[in-house]
Amino acid sequence: MWTFLDRDDEQLVNDARDGLKFSLTRREARNMQRQAAREHKRATKEPGVIGQWLRNSRNAREVSRNKPGPRGWNVPGGGHVNYVESPIEYQGTTVQVCGLWPFIAGSSNPVVGTPLGYHLKRGTIVCADPVMWFLSNLILNPSAFVLGRPGLGKSSLMRRMVAILAAWGVIPMVLSDTKPDYADLISAMGGQVIKMARGRGHRNPLDLGPMVASLRAIKDEDKRREALEEMRGRRLTTISGLLSLVLDRGLEAHESTILSETLRQLDPDFDNIQRVDDLREYIASRPTGLRALALAVDHDHEYDSRIRGLMDGLVALSANGQFGDLFSEHTDEHIEPGVPMCFDISGIDDADAKLGAAVQSVCWAHGSATVSAEKYLAEAEGRDQRHYLLIMDELWRMLKASEVMVHFLDALTRLNRQRGLAQIMCTHTMSDLKLSSAHLTEIAWGFVERSAQVFMGGLAEREMGNLQEVFAMTSAEKSMITDWSAEAMINPDTGTAAEPPGRGKFLLKIGKKPGVPFKTVLTSVEMSVNNTNKAWRMAA
Repeated sequence: MWTFLDRDDEQLVNDARDGLKFSLTRREARNMQRQAAREHKRATKEPGVIGQWLRNSRNAREVSRNKPGPRGWNVPGGGHVNYVESPIEYQGTTVQVCGLWPFIAGSSNPVVGTPLGYHLKRGTIVCADPVMWFLSNLILNPSAFVLGRPGLGKSSLMRRMVAILAAWGVIPMVLSDTKPDYADLISAMGGQVIKMARGRGHRNPLDLGPMVASLRAIKDEDKRREALEEMRGRRLTTISGLLSLVLDRGLEAHESTILSETLRQLDPDFDNIQRVDDLREYIASRPTGLRALALAVDHDHEYDSRIRGLMDGLVALSANGQFGDLFSEHTDEHIEPGVPMCFDISGIDDADAKLGAAVQSVCWAHGSATVSAEKYLAEAEGRDQRHYLLIMDELWRMLKASEVMVHFLDALTRLNRQRGLAQIMCTHTMSDLKLSSAHLTEIAWGFVERSAQVFMGGLAEREMGNLQEVFAMTSAEKSMITDWSAEAMINPDTGTAAEPPGRGKFLLKIGKKPGVPFKTVLTSVEMSVNNTNKAWRMAA
C-alpha cells in the first residue's frame, strides 16, 4: 500500500499488521501516477507491433510481480539475474570418475534380435541374430558365421536363432542337416523334413520345383523373361556342378555349350521336366544343332570324340553310376514354399565325401532357387516377399569334396542381401577352411571375413587362422577363447566330470569392435530338440 507524507524525503515505515510499506512524497506519487497513465494510454492506443509489444510487456510485468521467472524476481529489488554462468566441466578416465558418476563404464548391448543368453562380464541379456540386426541397421548384410570345437554348443546356438526367427516370420531352410541336428526342431515347428540318402529319396537336379514353373504365369513380359532366364542359369549351374564333381574337373567350353543347348531344346520353359538319362540320349542321337556347336557337322567320329567327356559324366549320374538312382529319377518330394524345411542327409556315410558334396550342392541349389522364385512371384503379385534363413552346417564336408563347391558357395554368399535371404554358416575351426591351394583357402576364409556377425566358441590358438588379423582380437579375447577349448575336469568331491568350461560360451565379434562374451541359456522346452548325442543314449 502507498502512504503519502508531508515532508519531501522518502521514509520506510514498518507496520506489523500491514507488512512492508513504501512511503512516497506527494510529488513522487503524482509523477508515478502520471507516468502510469501515459503508458496505459499509449499501450491501448498504439497500433501494430509496437502496441502489442507494449501490452505484452505490461502483462509480463504484472505476472512477474506474482511469481519468479527462471532467473529470479523480475521486479525492482527482486534479484533478477541477467547472466547465468555455465557450469565447470572436467574430463577424466573411467577409473578416476567412476565413483562420481556410475554410468561411465559404457552403454549396454542393443536389445535387438534373438535372446541368446547372459553377458559373462555384466550379467545382462545378450540379443543378436543376422536378420534383426540387419533390419535395425546394426550390420550391413544379413549373414553370420559360427566357429567352435565339437560339443561346445554351436548347433544349439543356431537352433535358438532358428526357433525365434521362425516365430517372427523368417522361414528357416536347413539345406544340409548331416547329423541330423535340426530335423527334430523343424518337425516340432510343423515343418517339412526331406530325407536324402542312397535308397532314400530322389532329387532330379533338372527340376527346380513347382514354384519355378509358376513363373510362366507372370504377366509382365520383361519380368517373366528375366525370371525364367535366371532359373535356366541356375539349372545349368546345378547340372554342370554335378558333372564337374563326378569328372573331377571343370567342363570345357564346348561341353557347357552343348549342355546348355540341350536343355533349351528339351525344356525351354520348365513345362517338360527332363531327367539326366533324357539329356544323355538326346546328345547321343547327334542332332544337327549340337553337331554345329561341337564343330563336327559331317563326321560322327569327331562328334563322338568331342562329347565323350560329357557323356561319361552323364552316365556317372545315371542309375548305374556311383550315386545310384539318387539323381536319375524324378523328384519325389518338392520344397513347400513358406514352410520351415530341412534336408536330412544324415543317412550318407561320412566317408562318402563326394556323394555328400553332390547332395549338398543340389539341395542348396534347389533351396536358393525357391527363394529367388518367391521374390519374382511376390513382385508380380504385389505382395510382401517372404524372408528365408539359410542354415549351412558342417561346411567343411562340402569344401573338402571339390573345389567346384568352393566357387559355388562363394557366389551364393555374395548375393544374399539382394535376394532377401539371410544365412548362417558353421564349421569347427579355421583349419577346416584350409584347402588344397592358397587361392581356394583365401576364398574360403572370405566366407568368414564377409560375415557381419561371427560367433567364436572354444578354439585352440593354432586353429584361429587369420581371425586375429581380421577382427583385431585383444589378448584377453584370445585367452578367453583358448580357455574355452579345454577339456572337462574331474570334480574331486563327486568323482564325476564337470561341464566343459567352454560349453555354450561364445564371443560375438562385429568387425573390429570389442567382442561380446556370453553364455547360451536354453529353456526346458528346447531341451527335447537339442540332444545331439542320441547315438549314445543306451550307453548313458
